Amino acid sequence: MSSRWPSTLWIVRHGQSAGNVARDLAQERAYPRIELDGRDVDVPLSPLGQMQATALGQWFAKAAPDQRPQALLCSPYRRAVQTAELFRAAGGCPPEEPICLDERLREKEFGILDGLTSLGVAQLQPEQAQFRSLLGKFYHRPPGGESWTDVILRLRNLLDTICLHYNGQRVMIVAHQVVVLCMRYILEKMTEAEILAIDQTGDVANCSVTEFRIDPDSRHGGSMVLERYNAIAPIAFEQVPVTSEPDRIAGARG
Repeated sequence: MSSRWPSTLWIVRHGQSAGNVARDLAQERAYPRIELDGRDVDVPLSPLGQMQATALGQWFAKAAPDQRPQALLCSPYRRAVQTAELFRAAGGCPPEEPICLDERLREKEFGILDGLTSLGVAQLQPEQAQFRSLLGKFYHRPPGGESWTDVILRLRNLLDTICLHYNGQRVMIVAHQVVVLCMRYILEKMTEAEILAIDQTGDVANCSVTEFRIDPDSRHGGSMVLERYNAIAPIAFEQVPVTSEPDRIAGARG
């Protein structure tokens, strides 16, 4: 039976960003805001993040050609694009493989909470802090921002596109922490409680790999089965430090 899914789907979080570094400093010094200028979309990788992306590409380059991505989809945010570019330059996929930007893979939008630390949310937006406590992060939508369910809606649409254009191919997605988690929620048919329990176990590491493979034995044209989640072996193998950061609602630029 033929499948409508890719044969392999890798979902990678971008390397450590300058926003992650600034967030750590803000939390350490109890600042209400992260000290970064400009738009979140323009935040670049840190020097360590560049090393992580290169290490990931080098690890994939050691694999057989039929174990490397045939298609590379990417969030349009600068830190994700840089991760994809460095991954490709290091041999993770063929040098002629285009990086296909898709705005549906963008970071979750935080609206009026953008750039605030957890302390800043409590101090400057106490009403939103109360709403988020009441509704939970899955359903809370700050003014001008998105809830997890909003992200899930656009990712469902993205998966339809992937099934249409990349049927049977090996596909890599480079995006953000919430995208990794929400893709698991969709592909594994989880409940809110199940995905939030996974989120509570720890953050998605920068340049970690979450991998799904097609299960040809399942009904209705196959399904995607989780092979590994938040795997840091690729960059650890290259002896590059591993980092993980919480999402931006807790003060990080994810």
